[in-house]
Amino acid sequence: MSTNSKSHAKFLLATLAVLNTQVCHAEDPPEKASIAVKYLDYFDKQPNKDRIRVKASAIGVVAPISPEWSMTATATTDGISGASPAYHNSAITKMHDRRNAIDAGLTRYFGDGSITLGSAYSNESDYVSKAITLQGSLSSEDRNTTWSAGIGLSFDSINPNNKIVQDQSKHVTDFLFGVSQVLTPVDIVQVNVGLANATGYMSDPYKIFDNRPDRKSHTMTVRWNHHLDKLDATTRFSYRYYGDDWSVKSHTFGLEYVQNLSAGWSITPLVRLYSQSAAKFYVDAGPVGFPFPPNPPEGAIYFSEDQRLSAYGAHTLGFKIVKNLGDDWVVDFKYEKYEQRSNWRLFGDGSPRLLPFSARSFQVGLARSF
Repeated sequence: MSTNSKSHAKFLLATLAVLNTQVCHAEDPPEKASIAVKYLDYFDKQPNKDRIRVKASAIGVVAPISPEWSMTATATTDGISGASPAYHNSAITKMHDRRNAIDAGLTRYFGDGSITLGSAYSNESDYVSKAITLQGSLSSEDRNTTWSAGIGLSFDSINPNNKIVQDQSKHVTDFLFGVSQVLTPVDIVQVNVGLANATGYMSDPYKIFDNRPDRKSHTMTVRWNHHLDKLDATTRFSYRYYGDDWSVKSHTFGLEYVQNLSAGWSITPLVRLYSQSAAKFYVDAGPVGFPFPPNPPEGAIYFSEDQRLSAYGAHTLGFKIVKNLGDDWVVDFKYEKYEQRSNWRLFGDGSPRLLPFSARSFQVGLARSF
């Protein structure tokens, strides 16, 4: 099964694994242990074609070991079924798979900073991923400024079910640098810069014509949280820029409004806007020369019809509801609706033959501190 076919679902599964069981500063060990469970239901489609359905569950724990140490762990399992994306308007291929993943982290606190060592493992029928991370943070004496840095290494093994290739591998190295600054009693700003280098087998073995080079990318993320005292609410603004040597450039704008209500309730409406350019080797498939145009293009070394590499725009609308049940229990529900169109691209033209794409997801969770 194509790893690219499941990319939208896997993005949501990654967010599911971050259980947020304990909210604390990186320099402060958790005061309580906590356990959380979450369930995700995801579904996407193209016109007149249902695609992927994901049902996933996760359990996570945060546990203080001593005043200077804590550990975290998350286990996720999901069933993915449905169909891979059409070549824009040719046939869709049926698929089914199951993925199991686990990640863990150990943190040492130093009063004005911390160091975390983490690892992750994910296994499915055609893809195995192993990763290790190291990250640290350091705060100023007044705790108004926090610097952070991290490195991550992942090692993936690829053995597609169609046997087009065997025992292929991919390696990714990530670097992250960031700073958080308290500007006022009600304003916090964070800026992160990331660099990544991916080498090895980058192509999609389930597409007839797909050949991709190594990939170097860079990101910049800016977040601003502003608290509204009179309303007992918080606005969260974010912007993320992404660029790589495939000529893909993207912009993501996000806004959340957290409104605290009485009796332990809160509600958070959210909106995200996304726009990206196409990879320089992307081929826009269509009815001309059905089922695909002359491909690979004459003289081309790299080429792909993967719609994730096309030029398009998208928006996400959603909301989250949280209820505190006393001091130790929290229950939450989150719903998101995603829509993607080629003509929604904010800068320049989209890929005209790209079929519309939509997805919805809902997530429920329960957390207990003790």
